[in-house]
Amino acid sequence: MTLTKDRAVADAAGADERTSTEKRPGHKAKKYNRKEAIAGYLFVAPWVIGFLIFTLGAMIYSLVISFSHYQLATNTARPAGFSNYEALVQDPKVMMSLGNTLYFAILAVPLQIIFALLLAMLLNNATKGSAFFRTVYYLPKMTPAVATAAVFFLLLNGNQGAINKGLAAIGIQGPQWLLDPDWVKPSIVIMTLWGVSGTMVIFLAALKNVPRDLYEVAELDGAGPVRRFFSITLPMISGPMFFNVLVLTIAALQTFDEAYLLFYRDTVQAAPDASLFYAVYLFQQAFRQFNFGFASAMAWLIFVIIMIISLIQVRVGNRFVYYESER
Repeated sequence: MTLTKDRAVADAAGADERTSTEKRPGHKAKKYNRKEAIAGYLFVAPWVIGFLIFTLGAMIYSLVISFSHYQLATNTARPAGFSNYEALVQDPKVMMSLGNTLYFAILAVPLQIIFALLLAMLLNNATKGSAFFRTVYYLPKMTPAVATAAVFFLLLNGNQGAINKGLAAIGIQGPQWLLDPDWVKPSIVIMTLWGVSGTMVIFLAALKNVPRDLYEVAELDGAGPVRRFFSITLPMISGPMFFNVLVLTIAALQTFDEAYLLFYRDTVQAAPDASLFYAVYLFQQAFRQFNFGFASAMAWLIFVIIMIISLIQVRVGNRFVYYESER
């Protein structure tokens, strides 16, 4: 009986030793984690290599040629010092295109936020056919930019366009959207509102995550729809709203497709100066004038401007964003 008991104690001690050895750092667990790490690095490697070559490498190369006069035909670059950056101040079209872009961003971003939030709230309150309407509202995002520009080129026609015909039906004379300098940027804004479905989806997901009991309690306290929106909805979706404002601002400062396709795809017809956006002028300098050094300097100027604006938005926006973990 005593021998059997001693043997059981020894077996238990051996089992505990084996268990502690297996759990000890540096044993099989470390080898298994190393395999997982290697597999993870291999999966991430294509993106990292692509980023280093096509993004970071291209940025460094553009910074180098921004200080030179680069010739594409001979692939040679003559040192230019800061002359390309000095030319940015001397060229009036740089400041004009930058002003057009900033004006467009100030006009477009709030309207995109309001329109996308309105659509998201309509879909959030829909009870029947919500899946169908979500699909329909998202289809414009899948439409190619060229097709969208062709449609809006017809819609915004000052003489025979459908928008002006609709306005004439209610007694309003529509403007020359694509010719009048005062209406050029609003016409591009209307075109960008067509593709706010990506922002709408983010808002819809945020609205779905707002606790319903908050609305029930507020309704019992006598809060109306407007009070519930400003006291519950906006604070609870402030995080996604801040993200959308930041992303839309960056995209607006790099607007190219809409302005180029509406006004610059036909090189014969003269486009109004109000349609000359910064990215369009950069494209003209790089791929029509082949002034790559000047275009690279333009690219780094807008990069710095976007960084400054983004940092200001982060500093200011974080004061108004509600994070549930900070309660």
